[in-house]
Amino acid sequence: MIEIKGLTKQFGKKPVVEDVSVNIEQGTITSFIGPNGAGKSTLLSMVSRLLDADTGEVLLDNNNVKKWKSTEFAKRVSILRQANYLNVRLTIRELVSFGRYPYSKGRLNEEDEKYIDQAIEYMNLVDIQDQFLDELSGGQKQRAFIAMVIAQDTDYILLDEPLNNLDMKHSVQIMKILRKLVDELGRTVIIVLHDINFASVYSDRIVALKDGKLVKNGKTHEIINSESLRDIYDMDIPVQVQDGCRICVYFNSHT
Repeated sequence: MIEIKGLTKQFGKKPVVEDVSVNIEQGTITSFIGPNGAGKSTLLSMVSRLLDADTGEVLLDNNNVKKWKSTEFAKRVSILRQANYLNVRLTIRELVSFGRYPYSKGRLNEEDEKYIDQAIEYMNLVDIQDQFLDELSGGQKQRAFIAMVIAQDTDYILLDEPLNNLDMKHSVQIMKILRKLVDELGRTVIIVLHDINFASVYSDRIVALKDGKLVKNGKTHEIINSESLRDIYDMDIPVQVQDGCRICVYFNSHT
């Protein structure tokens, strides 16, 4: 389990995350939702050690994440940031093989190759795995980065807006793959999402932030209702049930 205890982060004098405490249950997809500037990405960055908290702590298996050795932490927790820039020319396969670095230190063995093959297949990239990243569309590139995270074979997968640059088909594909990783392999996924319908349909739990504060935290069906959504987004969002899924009809909502 990951325990987030009283995390606070300020940039200058502006508090971006204020005293947030929440537990991330194992074997679930937990979505961080909320308006722009709510602190979702900053919170995820502190959980993944990319950013130091001003106060508070994050515990992984009852141990402060700061005390984990980097290699051991990288075998347990993988992170895909929002912006991924590389100044070297790599093929998809070469990029995905980076996910094995905590284990192989650059010397790939048969087991590493197996995980790389698996991740490339998972993301439907087999036919283009030898293409260079700079030859790919934004969506193909994003899928390659997600394949790298899958190849890392961690218990916890942290994704910061992974559906950026993706069309509907590939967004659905990725959410289904994440669901499969949780349901079949017992992974734990924490994901920052803008589209509340993806959060509604695919997550087990939702953590909602607003102005840096935790405003809602619970099972998806407890959060995806008009009353809770009004508290989060300051707008009236009707919710319809379709095929057992709660769908938020926000494109025609009146504030």
